[in-house]
Amino acid sequence: MRLTVDHVTRYTYDAPVRSVVQSHRLTPSAFAGQKLLDWEISVSGGTKGARHRDGAGDLVQGWTIAGPLGEIIVQVRGSVETEDLAGVLRGHRETVAPACYLRETAPTRIDLALAGLANTANGPDTLALAHALAAAVADAIAYRPGVTHAHTTAAEALALGEGVCQDHAHALVACARHRGLPARYVSGYLFATQDGTPHEAAHAWAELHIPGLGWVGFDPANRACPDARYIRLGSGFDAQDAAPIRGIARGGAREAMDVTVAVQQSAQ
Repeated sequence: MRLTVDHVTRYTYDAPVRSVVQSHRLTPSAFAGQKLLDWEISVSGGTKGARHRDGAGDLVQGWTIAGPLGEIIVQVRGSVETEDLAGVLRGHRETVAPACYLRETAPTRIDLALAGLANTANGPDTLALAHALAAAVADAIAYRPGVTHAHTTAAEALALGEGVCQDHAHALVACARHRGLPARYVSGYLFATQDGTPHEAAHAWAELHIPGLGWVGFDPANRACPDARYIRLGSGFDAQDAAPIRGIARGGAREAMDVTVAVQQSAQ
């Protein structure tokens, strides 16, 4: 499937800031199920800095924007050819040991309710257990935009019984780690037809490490493993760690952010 992306992030400040430094994970991952055709990232008034590929295999690009400024626009445009690998991250180069992803973070910290949910899942092997965990999370947290926020934890989302893809991913990561499966948060994009299935163009899911298969993606929000509709950007311990854009501004202004993302299928 050939997918095109138009992703605009606009930052505004209630008073001019002196400068902004950003770190981007906005380039799609290089693996067997994903081929980059063309991709362009622009930052209004920005100057490119250092660029490197980190231990998780993600391409990280630094940017500096000199002030004074009251607005920054980050625009991503490009196209990717994708293939359905049933969620398996085949051919992805990384150096971080999977066991590192057993470490919990604040958003994925286990509590009694999450542990109880994780313990309800069973299967004859690790892959079946992973599917059961994803199904348990999907059953326990209904998809409902607007009831949670960027800092909602997995435990809080489970207590609410509602949330969005970030909450599903955090909860699955927490449950998988509790059951001894290395797990990580993945950010990316999702194309979906208007068939009534809940989805967001800017999307998130989880990857669990399965012996003999490696990293396998699970998307509880859509009760699916990532297929050709998904574009993978990068991964981390949680949403903050895997964020496509991270940054810091010099100055005491209050920041507001607006994001628009469109993912479309184009002709082959």
